[in-house]
Amino acid sequence: MAWCDAHWFSDVLQKCVACNVLLPWEGEPPFSVFYLLHGLSDDHTIWLRRTRIEEYLPKGLMIVMPDGFRGAYTKNEKGPDYDKYIHEELHGFIERNFRARTDRAGRCIGGLSMGGYGAVRGALAHPDKYISANSHSGALQWGLRTPEEYLGEEFVRVFGTAPAGSGHDSRALARRIAAADRPALRIDCGTEDFLIEHNRQFHRDFEAMGYEHEYEEFPGDHNWGYWDLHVREALAFHQRHLKPA
Repeated sequence: MAWCDAHWFSDVLQKCVACNVLLPWEGEPPFSVFYLLHGLSDDHTIWLRRTRIEEYLPKGLMIVMPDGFRGAYTKNEKGPDYDKYIHEELHGFIERNFRARTDRAGRCIGGLSMGGYGAVRGALAHPDKYISANSHSGALQWGLRTPEEYLGEEFVRVFGTAPAGSGHDSRALARRIAAADRPALRIDCGTEDFLIEHNRQFHRDFEAMGYEHEYEEFPGDHNWGYWDLHVREALAFHQRHLKPA
């Protein structure tokens, strides 16, 4: 495994941005890529600082951990287009500078909390770019409920005042995808997590629309002990869905 702390200027955000990249020692390039997103209060360094993700790195898989700031990885109603930054600009930077696969069958995405929402929403908004997506402890009601109810003015600027049915709404995005083109989804959450009802409702909604997905609950709270443990299951899930180059 090799590690790189990469920095570049984002034309979308008009600022310098960063990502951590884990490169495998084993396997032949081009490598499949797992885009791994952080939560609301963290940055691109957190997965390496708080988990043993480098020990879990599978053969032939590159992991890219970008800085997503506080924009929920979506196109903000009154602010930057974090969707374009992650799903276009970041891809371009990685694919120009690393020996990364550029096809859907070689890309997957995941994250925790805000990043769980961002990974699922991003895969459903761009089903041509990701074969699979996972969420740990995801804020999966974001983009559906009115932001003033639970997030305040900051996230009204992100989602607007009526996000349901928009490009922020994972359920609305899922309904637009033909069954044959749906990214594989895995959702997990701790039973003591304050976001457990977000996850249970997401599970019920996707069952009701006939979108097959993996859903599991485990003992645990909204913390790094839980995420360090269950990111291993996410990696195994993606390995099952990624296809050879």
